[in-house]
Amino acid sequence: LARGPRFRLHGEFVRDQALAASGLLVPKIGGPSVKPYHPPGLYEQVVNQKDNPKATYTQDKGEALHRRSLYTYWKRSVPNPAMLLFDAPFRETCTLRRPRTNTPLQALILMNDPTYVEAARRLAQRMILEGGATAESRLTHGFRLITARIPRAEELKILKGSLERNLREFQSDPTGAAALLKVGEAATDATLDVAELAAFTVTASSMLNLDETVTRE
Repeated sequence: LARGPRFRLHGEFVRDQALAASGLLVPKIGGPSVKPYHPPGLYEQVVNQKDNPKATYTQDKGEALHRRSLYTYWKRSVPNPAMLLFDAPFRETCTLRRPRTNTPLQALILMNDPTYVEAARRLAQRMILEGGATAESRLTHGFRLITARIPRAEELKILKGSLERNLREFQSDPTGAAALLKVGEAATDATLDVAELAAFTVTASSMLNLDETVTRE
């Protein structure tokens, strides 16, 4: 038997893992930098050059949104905030070892950033389409995609309870369900029930926010 140190994944790995589990990650290797989702207005507040056409952050479209984090466009004065909150360095100086922190803002990113909401939506779609006919088998499939293990009975019970609660809420609020499914540019299977997909999306978001998900065991 052997073991290694337990530590939280780097910011790039957290993002890539969410994209991989959802099926969105583009495996293409090489090519120019890409500009994924970015908080509107943040870039322009720092890069205040009216005559510079590059002073505005123009988000990419299509597969460029889901390239590996290695290819994310990086400006030292305005680094990607989602990665920065997971201790990615500014790259202004050589970094021999990154610090590892645990802050509430990291959970805020995992549950609200368009990248992760979109990943949760597509993971939910995978659970419904690939996970079988029952809620238990679908939740088990999604949990295994993220953590590489089968959920324990008590974990599955909690997840199913959360799913049922979310489903009831979205069935009574179809507008909210539709709004949630509009986050991100990846297409959604139009044949799926909106309330059901939204409920699985919220549950998938909770899975992506688990300590076990973002931690190397």
